Amino acid sequence: MPIFPSALPTPRTPDPMDAPSLRWGVLGTGWIAERFVRSVVRNTRQRFVAVASRDSERAKTFADRHSIPQSYGSYEELATSGDVDVVYVATDHIAHLDCAKLALNNGKHALIEKPLALNAIQATEIAELAADRGLFCAEALWTLFLPKFDIVRQLLESGVLGETRTVIAELGEYFAPDHRIFRRELAGGPLLDLGTYPVCLATWILGAPAEVLAFGQPHHKGINGQISAILLDTIGNQATIHTTLFNDIPSAASVVGTRATLSLPGPFFQPGEIVLSPAGGSTPLTYSEPRIAHDGLYFEAAEVARCIAAGELQTPLRPLEDSIIMLRTMDSIREMCGITF
Repeated sequence: MPIFPSALPTPRTPDPMDAPSLRWGVLGTGWIAERFVRSVVRNTRQRFVAVASRDSERAKTFADRHSIPQSYGSYEELATSGDVDVVYVATDHIAHLDCAKLALNNGKHALIEKPLALNAIQATEIAELAADRGLFCAEALWTLFLPKFDIVRQLLESGVLGETRTVIAELGEYFAPDHRIFRRELAGGPLLDLGTYPVCLATWILGAPAEVLAFGQPHHKGINGQISAILLDTIGNQATIHTTLFNDIPSAASVVGTRATLSLPGPFFQPGEIVLSPAGGSTPLTYSEPRIAHDGLYFEAAEVARCIAAGELQTPLRPLEDSIIMLRTMDSIREMCGITF
């Protein structure tokens, strides 16, 4: 039986600067694309050689701002370019499937923003196409690539928590009224944007749920405003998740075992702290890393480059089957809450 450690493990994350340099193309010029490119350029040797938008002026402006040599006014032009090794899909959710297929069908490896697709059927189609083409493909759920979460991974593997019984995770944010998250035609609502993180944590730790119970509340803009759900595994271990657009909440998480509890202060999905507390209230152990927020996006890019250079078609840090399980769980939540896209 593992005893409570005297210190937390250290991250096993390789130096991102050591990752082989690949040529990246970016589909989309929105908020997450801006942050991804800035983070990767600052912290790795990856090269951005092209960007595409359906608006050629937007693409050119983005390219000029980030010193990217080539811009395109269509996604097809970038996907067929011979200068691109891997495509980062940073479009709206509803375009993920088409953009992933476009990249893969043109021989490009793909990193696709979370969630991988709108539902598990689409995600399975992407995974099967990547396997058929012999190309790398992954969901850009950046949380699981952070050094902080390698420590979580090691603690789970060590058995120090005992039997994991409970996962509790929440994520809520305030958004300006004109944000795309309120647009029904873009699959708006909290689930695909915010809910991916708590659902990912729950299914990563407890596996695919055997039963899902969920409740939703509408938002006055005609979308879902918040969701609470309980996920049960086959022996009754539970995950309690909540996501909301109504306002900011602490966005913290806990993993509760029979021998110790792992606390992830909010925002739990970003770089920050881990607190491991033994049962009975003894002195906890704390790991801390700089709270660099989305500047931590570069870790996923470095992992993608390492995998592609090694000839691997998936990353063990976020296998496509895990992405499909998460979306299948979210499909069940949407069905119970009457949410359709």
